[in-house]
Parts: sequence; C-alpha cells; structure tokens
Amino acid sequence: MLDPKLIRGDLNEVALQIKKRGVTLDVARISALEDKRKELQTLTQQLQNERNTNAKSVGHAKAQGKNVDDLLQQVKQLGDKLKATEDEFEQVQSELNDLLARIPNIPHASVPPGLDEKFNQVVRTWGIPTKFNFTPKDHVDLGAGLGMDFTTAAKLSGARFVILKGRLARLQRALIQFMLDIHTKEHGYEEIYAPLLVHSECLFGTGQLPKFKDDNLFSIAGDGDFHLIPTAEVPVTNMVRDEIIESNQLPLKFACYSSCFRSEAGSYGKDTRGMIRQHQFEKVEIVQIVHPDKSYEAHEELTKHAETILQRLELPYRVVALCCGDLGSAAAKTYDLEVWLPGQDCYREISSCSNTEAFQARRMKARFRDAAGKIEFVHTLNGSALAVGRTLVAILENFQDELGRIHIPKALQPYLGGTEIIE
Repeated sequence: MLDPKLIRGDLNEVALQIKKRGVTLDVARISALEDKRKELQTLTQQLQNERNTNAKSVGHAKAQGKNVDDLLQQVKQLGDKLKATEDEFEQVQSELNDLLARIPNIPHASVPPGLDEKFNQVVRTWGIPTKFNFTPKDHVDLGAGLGMDFTTAAKLSGARFVILKGRLARLQRALIQFMLDIHTKEHGYEEIYAPLLVHSECLFGTGQLPKFKDDNLFSIAGDGDFHLIPTAEVPVTNMVRDEIIESNQLPLKFACYSSCFRSEAGSYGKDTRGMIRQHQFEKVEIVQIVHPDKSYEAHEELTKHAETILQRLELPYRVVALCCGDLGSAAAKTYDLEVWLPGQDCYREISSCSNTEAFQARRMKARFRDAAGKIEFVHTLNGSALAVGRTLVAILENFQDELGRIHIPKALQPYLGGTEIIE
C-alpha cells in the first residue's frame, strides 16, 4: 500500500507514476471520496460536541428541577444524526480504503519503461545455451520413462498436476535440500517451516488480496478466510506483521521450502503440457526484511543468491529487468531469472526477485525502531531460489543424452548418493 499522505498530497503525480504500469487511477473518484471523508469527519466531530453539550444541559436542567423533555428530544435527534453520519463515514472510508488497496506500487526510477514483456531488458547472461548433436527432447518425453506421470495425477486431481516416482521424486527432494543448504550455510538465511494455510489478512499484507482473489488463489470450502498459499513469501513475510523490530536486528533473512498452490485461472491455455505451470508445485523462497537505506543493495544480493543455485547446477540463464508494465503489483523493481530449456529452445522464468520497498510493510504494519527511537516501516524483499519443479525440468532438458539418460550436475551428485546418471 502506498503512503496515504503521498496520495493526499499529490494524487496527480501518483497517477502519473502508476500510469507507467498501464494502470489508470480514477483520480476524480478518489478525490471525491477523500473530500467527502473529510466533510463527514468534521461533521461527526461537530455532532459529537453538540451531543456532549446538550447532555450536560440535561444534567443541569435536571439538577434545577426543570422539565427536560425537549432537551432529551434534541439529544435523541442529535444521536440519530450522529449515528447516520458515522455510518456514512464508515461506508465512504471503506470504499476509499478498497480503492487505495488496489493501487499498485510505484516503479523505481531504474525500472525500464514499457507496458508488456516485450520491453523487459536483459541485464546479463551466464553460460552458453546448451546445444546437442541430436534433436533434444522436452521434459515430458524425457520424464515419461523416468517416473513422471501426468495420467495418474489427472485421475486423482485433474489437469496441471503430476506424480513423480522413484528417481525423479528423489531428484526433486535432492534439489530442495541442495538449495536450502546453500542458502542457510553460505548465504546466512535462517530456515523456516511455515503453514501452507493462511488467513486473508496475510494475503492482504503481501498484496495478493484483493487483486488475485478470483484468479490465482485456492480457498478452503466452508471457510472464506482460509487460503492455500501461492508462495511461501506470504507466511514468511507476515512473520513480522504488527511487529516493531529493533534496528540492530536488521536484516532478517529467511529461507523456506514449501508446496505452493495457484489456481492459474488467468492463464487458461498457457503451458498446458508438462510441469511448467501447475496448480501445485514446490519452491524454496528467500525473504529479506531490511532497513530502507539498504533495500536496493539487498535486492542485488538476493538476486545473486538465487543465481548461485543455477551456477552451481551449471544451468545457462539470463537476468531480466522487468519493465513497468510487467511488474507484480507489490513490486517496485523485479529481476526475473530465466533458465535455458533446450526442449523448448528458449529461456523460461525460474525465479522472480523483487523489492517491494515499504509497500507490503505498510499493509502489514511491519516497522522498526532506529537508534534515536523513531519508528519507520521496514522494506521487504523476496525471491524464488528456486522454483523446484522448473529446476528439475531444466536439469532433465540440459543434461540429457541421445539415449534419454540424464547426467546429474556434479554439485548435486552428493545429494543423490553419488549418482552420476539417471536412466
């Protein structure tokens, strides 16, 4: 959520910045609601003062033995008018709050201009896209003989689910452990195990609600306030909700493995083949809670931590700075890591690393106290490090041979008991 003072002080400038995302703010409606809110707030205070004054008058009149029927009638009328004004104020404030909650973050000055992914900019590349002297298979064809079963998964749960058996299940488990070990032992993150079910308040805090209410979340039937997490970013970042952290405790760095659940209602027809876009998938998420002066330094660091995983696995990738129109609503700046997939002959996203500045913190009321005792909002950052299923896909496609065998990257072999080849 943006600073309400910023919106009230220069709404037109906010609208100009948000327009870079391709989003048009209803400035007239917001202004009208803000004016009405101020008017009703002033009227409420006036009526409260009048009611208090009249109540005192009733007391004085009773003490003097006077008839107070007319005064009591005036107090009742004022009470009714006050109640109606307070109700109207709450209605106006609720509508204004809903509008403000839907305003996305302002893009950082360094974010490339543009309204869609065509304007994203490649920042750097690592490795050379894998080439073969035979026609490479995609992960679906490779996985069919290795324990990747979409047919049985569909019988159990429908489309966009998979069962991994034997060697592939173990490979996935090895990847999770490999990622967590690097982030906790080398990068200084504290490992977290978090709930997969959260209340709406948590999803509002990190910005998934109200924006993704209808097209990306799974809610629990019979309980409208319980949702499956779309990413571990939600429970982990919300650990600091309603907290005041001492400045000497910053930064806080967390790594969390979890299953993630997304309805993908807005992606109908996209990536229906294979494991690229599923309703349930595994991910290792890294989160940093930092001092505002350190957040862009932390953003570069967090992105490089995610890159380390790809480099250790010898997977070619590139880092892409998302343009204004391709940013997630909470992000002020985002780098996507895109891994090379020979089976698709293209780069595909495997991680998003975002700095949300104080956008999430303001929604969560996540603050810190500086050395002088001043309380401010922290900055929050998050990144996939990495999406486990897509990493598995990348290993299958980049390390295949013409016999359909998979050669395991050296860094991962100890996690598979020294196994060098899966066949």
